[in-house]
Amino acid sequence: MNAETVQAMIAAGMPGAKVSVEGADGVHFEALVIASEFAGLRPLQRHRRVYETLGDKLGGEIHALALKTLTPEEWAARG
Repeated sequence: MNAETVQAMIAAGMPGAKVSVEGADGVHFEALVIASEFAGLRPLQRHRRVYETLGDKLGGEIHALALKTLTPEEWAARG
């Protein structure tokens, strides 16, 4: 597994989202996901939505995934 594959899986499962994934060791990854569909969702709900895109890879080929999940407005406010 590599960061590009994880990024593609998340992007395919969340059309319109902006996704950036890093991780050099093939099992530990960090992802930034910016999606309007996160509006009104709590952090746990946002994370679950991202996890759904990865299916059974999470906890298997993907040992750990650190997430930052933001709406476009939250991202813009970070300045």
